[in-house]
Amino acid sequence: MRTVLQTFTSSIAKLIPVWTSQWFASRSRAIKFIAGLLIALGLTFQLSACNPASLGASRSQIVIAQLGNPKTFNPALANEIPIVYAYTHESLIGTNGMTQEVEPALAEKWEFSADRRTITFTLRPDLKWSDGQVLNADDVVFTLQDIFFNPDIPSDAQDTFRIGKDKKFPAVNKLDDRRIAIVSPESFAPLLRQIGSAPILPKHVLEKSVKTKKDGKPEFLSTWGVGTDPKTIVCNGMYVFENYVPNQRLSFKKNPYYWRKDAKGGAMPYIDRIVWKSVDNNDTSMMQFRSGGPDVLEPIRPEDFGLLKTEEKRGKFKVHVGGLRQGFNYMTFNQNQGKRNGKPLIDPIKSKWFNSVEFRQAVAYGLDLDRMTNNLFRGIGDRVHSSVPTLSPFYLSPEKGLKTYGYNPEKSKELLKKAGFVYNDQNQLLDSAGNRVKFTIATNAENALRAKMVAQIKQDLGKLGMEVSINQLAFGVLIEKMESAMDWEAVLMGFGSGGPDPHNGSNIWLTDAQSHHFNRKPSAESPQLEGRVVADWEKKIEELYIKGSQEMDETKRKAIYNEFQQIAQEQVPFIYLVNARIMGVTRDRITGVNYPEGGDALWNLHELNTAD
Repeated sequence: MRTVLQTFTSSIAKLIPVWTSQWFASRSRAIKFIAGLLIALGLTFQLSACNPASLGASRSQIVIAQLGNPKTFNPALANEIPIVYAYTHESLIGTNGMTQEVEPALAEKWEFSADRRTITFTLRPDLKWSDGQVLNADDVVFTLQDIFFNPDIPSDAQDTFRIGKDKKFPAVNKLDDRRIAIVSPESFAPLLRQIGSAPILPKHVLEKSVKTKKDGKPEFLSTWGVGTDPKTIVCNGMYVFENYVPNQRLSFKKNPYYWRKDAKGGAMPYIDRIVWKSVDNNDTSMMQFRSGGPDVLEPIRPEDFGLLKTEEKRGKFKVHVGGLRQGFNYMTFNQNQGKRNGKPLIDPIKSKWFNSVEFRQAVAYGLDLDRMTNNLFRGIGDRVHSSVPTLSPFYLSPEKGLKTYGYNPEKSKELLKKAGFVYNDQNQLLDSAGNRVKFTIATNAENALRAKMVAQIKQDLGKLGMEVSINQLAFGVLIEKMESAMDWEAVLMGFGSGGPDPHNGSNIWLTDAQSHHFNRKPSAESPQLEGRVVADWEKKIEELYIKGSQEMDETKRKAIYNEFQQIAQEQVPFIYLVNARIMGVTRDRITGVNYPEGGDALWNLHELNTAD
């Protein structure tokens, strides 16, 4: 800022003789000119304030564009992407972004028992929380037993910890201050990765909120919300929360007690500060990046790839291209037949359509996803056919027999007629009772690509005689509608993969799971339902998921998850759409970026640095 003022002052000094001899000859002319200079000065200040360097010029930092605002700062309750606690809280183990193999984090090592039902973790010595307090086995036991395994604290992750038909949790035993034994009640193949997915939280700060109840619920459920002063949140990760201004930014600064050191014994990470710059949509983030704003933009949309690629050298940034996004975009119908206070969540007329497998299959055949791939994804993407990531050894490909839905409008009409639907003389689709087939698809407004996807789906289904309306909602509002009101008709959304093991999808496929959105059971804090119906195929998928988690032989596990994937494609609760290739862009000033196939330019953030 000082440099800007010095330059501006110097320029004015040089112009004074010119003004006095020429401009001041006209008083009105001089006033107008000086007014213009003052406006220019104001703009200079504004541009300087928007420049990332002005946020902390004496410290190394990177600025990242993020859509919207976080819903919570509480790691146990956060279930949205981006993960707000990615920099602030760590688990016992982590995952290498390049190999997808587990690696030590807070735990320096672990050992399996002979029957592989017990894992003994040993914490690193001298671990501390960001407030200087010791981090030990008590914090691990508290995090798992009192938070993630606590039925009074429902979280999206909780479903992935339940084991077997009885849905029991593992036992957590403290052996000493640095050693913890996790004991599964039965064989459970995903045990290591699942325990590694839980960020460890501070017992000395949060225990009271877990034990204290308000209106019959733990105060923990409202602890560390976005209204909390971020400086008061105690962390164990590379960074701590620094400052939060809604709709503007969320900043993080280095944790002085972080455990990681480099080969020379130097403190890591190297970058002092991370700033999430809040943007309202993808267009804004793209415009700001091209104007010299954020340092990292990920993911980038297919339509932005070509333009950014041509500007790489001049803009001094690098476009990174990974593999297919390891998750899935989907469209789903609300099949919940439950009622609240005697009123159905979904109009019974429409509920009958949504619960017809022929109707769902007809919609799947009616979507021209090749056109979507070519036009909306610019050919930088591909069809998705399963919730299991393509990089997973458990993925069943179409080449190996997985059922798929190619664009086939005639097949769609054949299935609709089989289900009792008819066409009137205006080519409008009617059900057997003469009701016009029309429904609303909701999606999150911040994602411009999803809005275009819904628009094409409306066109495609219009050719089948269906009348589709579109409802674009803020992400938080949409999630609230899906999980609390539960009165939506259809949605277009996306899920992340959570990792290569299919068990990470338990929060989607178990019938009582938090993200079993197409036929969701209400959470404990929401009004309950009467008359919810769980279909036999849903129960079968749950049975296979439990069986797959219990099987320790990988070949047999593959066969189990193959069967699940075939059932899911036959019943199409999710109509899988198109995924783009994972792509991101980072400025050249960030050194050490090693972009993995599964994406995430900052997976090795502790190793990154800045060149300025």
